[in-house]
Amino acid sequence: MNVPLWIWALTILAVIGLLLFDFYSHVKTPHEPTLREAGIWSSVYIGLALVFGLGLWWVWGGDHGLEYFAGFLTEKSLSVDNLFVFLIIMSTFAVPRHYQQKVLLIGVAMAIVMRGIFIALGAAIIENFSWIFYIFGLFLLYTGWRLGQADHDTEEEYKENAFIRLVRRAFPVTNSYVGDRMFVIQNGRRMITPMAIVMIAIGSTDLLFAFDSIPAIFGLTQEPYIVFTANAWALLGLRQLYFLLGGLLERLVYLSYGLAFILIWIGIKLVIHAMHENEVPFINGGEHITVVPEIPTWLSLLVILLTITVAAYFSIRKTRGETERQVTPAQHTTPE
Repeated sequence: MNVPLWIWALTILAVIGLLLFDFYSHVKTPHEPTLREAGIWSSVYIGLALVFGLGLWWVWGGDHGLEYFAGFLTEKSLSVDNLFVFLIIMSTFAVPRHYQQKVLLIGVAMAIVMRGIFIALGAAIIENFSWIFYIFGLFLLYTGWRLGQADHDTEEEYKENAFIRLVRRAFPVTNSYVGDRMFVIQNGRRMITPMAIVMIAIGSTDLLFAFDSIPAIFGLTQEPYIVFTANAWALLGLRQLYFLLGGLLERLVYLSYGLAFILIWIGIKLVIHAMHENEVPFINGGEHITVVPEIPTWLSLLVILLTITVAAYFSIRKTRGETERQVTPAQHTTPE
């Protein structure tokens, strides 16, 4: 897949332009988006991502088109799961609803930059060291197993990481929010506000998420352009999706299990690919292992679609029954 430099530049400028458009049209004036506003703009961003995928399919062929759609769907699903953690962070720091858009948008911008760096590093490593597919594959198998074993019934709590604790020690923090400002001067001292802390929390948390998502999409395609654009389109519109899903997030109780299965599936795909590309001397004498055929991208896309659909269906079905039991008034018998 030969992507000219000018297309890379145009793509990056388009991503920056969409972020700036989001800021000046929605975030600059603090407000809590209505369900209608969130729904419209979520649809717009998903529609743009699909149109982009069709364009990529037309220019570079069906194989790369399938890789993009499989990667986009995987990254979007992982992003929705990440919204659970963002919701916990917002609640922990008691971020006012009308300022949450700004936190999410800056978090998305930070995530795109960090993932871009990760993608560049990952592409360089893959280009020179084919054995990294073994590492990626085993890591995804472990991550999927750990995600499947997690206790999803207990209420999660956010614990500040070491970087945030370091920031708190290095800079004085105000006791309360000062509008949506991140830096203020109080009593002659330059201080940061809880708004800055929560943005660092969102950004550093997404950095950890990248350790799962980047190996996952490299398991579906080794084309850096597809990896970057699938990640960018999955993250763009995440702010609107946060407000659109709202209480529905808590109803997706089986989403993590579905994602665990997807990560394990991609992990197996990566290990098989590593066996076909094998150059490790202590594995089969450094010879390629082709006993097991590679998993085609169309099959991975089908598995991802079915897994997400099944997880969402049974999640809604289970929580709908629980909701109905909660809202149904208890029937009392009148003593005769």
